[in-house]
Amino acid sequence: MNDYGSDLDFLTAHGIATIELTDSSGDARVCLAPAWQGRVMTSTAAGRSGSSFGWLNRPLIASGAVRPQFNPVGGEERFWLGPEGGPFSLYFAPGAEQTYARWQVPAALDTEPFETAERTARHVRFTHRAVFRNASGTRLDVGIDRRVTLLQPEETDMEWPAEVRAVGYRSENRIANRGAEAWTPQGGAPSIWMLGMFPPSPATTVFLPYDSTARGKIVNSDYFGALPADRLAVGDGLVCLRIDGAFRSKIGLPCGRDRGICGSYDAASRTLTLIAYPRSQPDSRYVESRWGEQSDPFGGDVVNAYNDGPTETGEVMGPFFEIETSSPAAFLHPGGELCHTQEVFHLQGPEPALAEIARELLSADLEKIKNSFNC
Repeated sequence: MNDYGSDLDFLTAHGIATIELTDSSGDARVCLAPAWQGRVMTSTAAGRSGSSFGWLNRPLIASGAVRPQFNPVGGEERFWLGPEGGPFSLYFAPGAEQTYARWQVPAALDTEPFETAERTARHVRFTHRAVFRNASGTRLDVGIDRRVTLLQPEETDMEWPAEVRAVGYRSENRIANRGAEAWTPQGGAPSIWMLGMFPPSPATTVFLPYDSTARGKIVNSDYFGALPADRLAVGDGLVCLRIDGAFRSKIGLPCGRDRGICGSYDAASRTLTLIAYPRSQPDSRYVESRWGEQSDPFGGDVVNAYNDGPTETGEVMGPFFEIETSSPAAFLHPGGELCHTQEVFHLQGPEPALAEIARELLSADLEKIKNSFNC
C-alpha cells in the first residue's frame, strides 16, 4: 500500500489534474480526477504520509497511452452505468457477439471528462451528458450529476473510538432521462453502477453480509466458473471472498439478500473498509450484467466483489480488487431522475477497536473474517 502523498505527486507529475477534499485537520483527504469522470482516485485518513487506499494503474498512467477498448487507470470509486452484457448492454454494439474482442467501454465512462460544476473545501459536483445506444438499438440520452462530499463524524451514523483513524465520503450519483422516450423493460433501462478499485494482498478478505431470513439463492459465484472452497466462504449471514489478485473471480448478492453494507479487511495493514448503500426492496429490479443470452435481464445483483487475476489469455489488468454497488434499473419517463448514494469509509487502528466496529455495524466477527481462508 502506497502513501497518499506519493500517489498524489505521481498523478501531478504525469499531468493529471486533481481536486482534493480535506477537513480542517488535513488528515482526512479525498483525491478526485475530473478528467476521469470525477472518480475518487484515492483517499487517506492520515494526511500526506498516511496510507493511500485506492489502486492506481501506475504503468498505464505513466505511459500516457489511450487504449481503444478500456483504460483501467484505477480509482477507488468510479461512475459507470449497467448493464455490461445481455440484450440491453451498453458495452456491445447491436448484433455484436458478446466476447472480449467486441467489448467496448463507452467514451463517456472511460475517456470523456466531467465538468466541475461546484466546489468547496469538502465537496465537489460534476455534470455530464451523453448518448448511448444499447445492444437492442435503444437510444438513451442521459444526464449525469455526481456530488462527492467528505464527511465529518457528526454527518454519519457511524462511530469509532479515538484510536481509530478514519476517512469517509458520500457520493450522490444521479441520472436523468433527457430523451423523448421512456426507458422500459422492453427497450432496456440503465442502472447506476459504482465500482471501487483497491490494492489486493494475501491478507485481504472481502465480506458481503447477507439477510439469512430471505428466501432464494444466497450468492451468485459462477461469473467466471465455479469457485473452489479456498476462494469462497458462505457462513451464517456472511459471504467472504479471498482477495490476493491472483485468481480471477466475481461474486454477487441478488435482490433481497443484501443488507446495505459490505466491505473488506486487510489484516496486514489493519484496514477496515466499509461501503454503505441503499438496501434493495423486494419489488426492485436490477440489471443483469453477464455477457451473452440471459433468462432475466432484470434479475441481476445488488452488490458485487471482484478479485483480479489472469484471464484465459494470461493477461492481468492489475492486479486489483473491486467492490461494486448498483442502483435498481432506471425505468424513467422523459425528465425523470434516479439517484444512487453510497458512503465509503476506511478505518485504521488497533484490531480490537476495529473488531468492535465490525460487531456493532456488521454483526460480524472480525477474527472469523480474517481467518476465512486460513491465509
